[in-house]
Amino acid sequence: MTPPQASEYVHANALVLGAFGLLLRGPSGAGKSALSLQLVADWRARGAFAALVGDDRVALEAHHGRLIARPHPSIRGIIEARGLGLLRVAYEPACVLRAVIDLLASGESPKRYPDEKEATTRLSGVTLPRMFENAANVGAVARIAAYIQNVATN
Repeated sequence: MTPPQASEYVHANALVLGAFGLLLRGPSGAGKSALSLQLVADWRARGAFAALVGDDRVALEAHHGRLIARPHPSIRGIIEARGLGLLRVAYEPACVLRAVIDLLASGESPKRYPDEKEATTRLSGVTLPRMFENAANVGAVARIAAYIQNVATN
């Protein structure tokens, strides 16, 4: 049996949508926090479970081929909302990540047809499906929802 790896912190957001753990990565100002708030609100509006795990800094640990995300202890249950400051929100203490969304810098758009070699990413020794998105683009939440549904059924 392979022992679990030590935690490594990444600049990202983690959230749970239904039973689906999602990691949002991207440069500062790419919209990780705003998109996290939108996704959680969208899932809850549909009557589904949704919660933040961590905003800005997330610990990743590989356990038995799965990647676990946890919030940084000093900022758990807190998310930054631009223009509002720091907000206290309900949060989950951990989730199993099922996919990664890499957010593009402002003004960039995802490729129309993504390269097969960019369809996955490897974190802490675990390979996960990956999608690219611009958080500011109209329809970003709907495209992510469609992606999650596609990944969850495969």
